[in-house]
Amino acid sequence: MKVIVPIKRVVDYNVKIRVKSDQTGVDLANVKMSMNPFDEIAIEEAVRLKEAGKITEVIAVSIGAAQATETIRTALAMGADRGILVKTDEMVEPINVAKILKAIIDAEKPDLAILGKQAIDDDCNQTGQMLAALLGWPQGTFASKVEFDGDKLLLTREIDGGLQTLKLNMPAVITTDLRLNEPRYASLPNIMKAKKKPIDEKTPEDYGVTIKTHLEVLKVTEPPVRSAGIKVESVEQLVAKLKEAGVIG
Repeated sequence: MKVIVPIKRVVDYNVKIRVKSDQTGVDLANVKMSMNPFDEIAIEEAVRLKEAGKITEVIAVSIGAAQATETIRTALAMGADRGILVKTDEMVEPINVAKILKAIIDAEKPDLAILGKQAIDDDCNQTGQMLAALLGWPQGTFASKVEFDGDKLLLTREIDGGLQTLKLNMPAVITTDLRLNEPRYASLPNIMKAKKKPIDEKTPEDYGVTIKTHLEVLKVTEPPVRSAGIKVESVEQLVAKLKEAGVIG
């Protein structure tokens, strides 16, 4: 059984984002980049399924600039078997990502696609759902637990009222939530082994996909600076301040 795991190179979540002076986007100059955290969870889950004997091969896929090779190497060091880099310097929107992934899946014939539920740079939360629609596969989003039940997939997800368990036919698309697992740190021996694992370089055109832009970023601004708070000496003062602010009547 084979699994495809798409991964994205994004600004590291520990980095404080800086907006460009002309407000056209985020300043990426000399900024630390890393794998999208939700994609790390997806890779970890795929590797765990492989270690449990449920999966035989894990393929990490990234779409982006040449530097995304580093992100794929991280996935290989975590336990993925091989990588595919779809090289492009263009901004790739979720629908284009989904179309490229569909073409890769048509070629590779995996039984499962595991995606992070969203990327922390755009927070779109669209690619998994779009991919499932294009493939016509069952989907389970925001997974907090994944188990196999014979040839079916049991997926637990958090909803407003508690937990929901879905039984999915295979092949299927699932997206991962934070509570699914804790990604491992790649050991030095595995980092060295990852250098020898194969990464195929492709282009969107190799998969018959022409990247089209559907969205235009008009302006990117920093969030407003929060005003300083005040300390009150008593409950009476607190109530008075809340009344002044119109929070309570």
